Amino acid sequence: MSQSQQPPWGQPPQPPSNNPYTTPTPPQRRPKWTRKRVLIPAGVILFFVGVGIGSADDPAKTQKAADAHPVPSATVTATATVTATPAPTETVTASPEPVPTVTRTKTVKVTVAPKVQDDGASGGSGSGGSNSSAYYANCDAVRAAGVAPIHAGDPGYGRHLDRDGDGIGCE
Repeated sequence: MSQSQQPPWGQPPQPPSNNPYTTPTPPQRRPKWTRKRVLIPAGVILFFVGVGIGSADDPAKTQKAADAHPVPSATVTATATVTATPAPTETVTASPEPVPTVTRTKTVKVTVAPKVQDDGASGGSGSGGSNSSAYYANCDAVRAAGVAPIHAGDPGYGRHLDRDGDGIGCE
């Protein structure tokens, strides 16, 4: 036998090399005939099982059932009616518990300067002038003095008493 003659089963596999210029070998795939070895026999078995089930039905029994005439039968229905008398309705009204009354007392000290009587030397009525010595810390003090609402120009008027700036305080 000569060295150049190949064996009948083909070329022996070459050992893998680290040469980057060679083309990579495709991955090994399963042969497609394995699907045929499983699917075709399974399909044949299912076919024969279906034929066996279909032939199990006896046509003579089917025909006898179709030819049978219906026979009337007696049906008994019992109806029971129960009327319940309504129970007397009782209305219960709950009265709330008394709530303790809490009274908060705030002491406000108001200093009001006495009105100065004018002897008529100025020629006015005396009460028309403004007394700028009156001062109210807040609207509670104005209400306690009994002069609420207080207008601009009145004794004790201040911008801190007029929230919206319209000239009328403690509205």
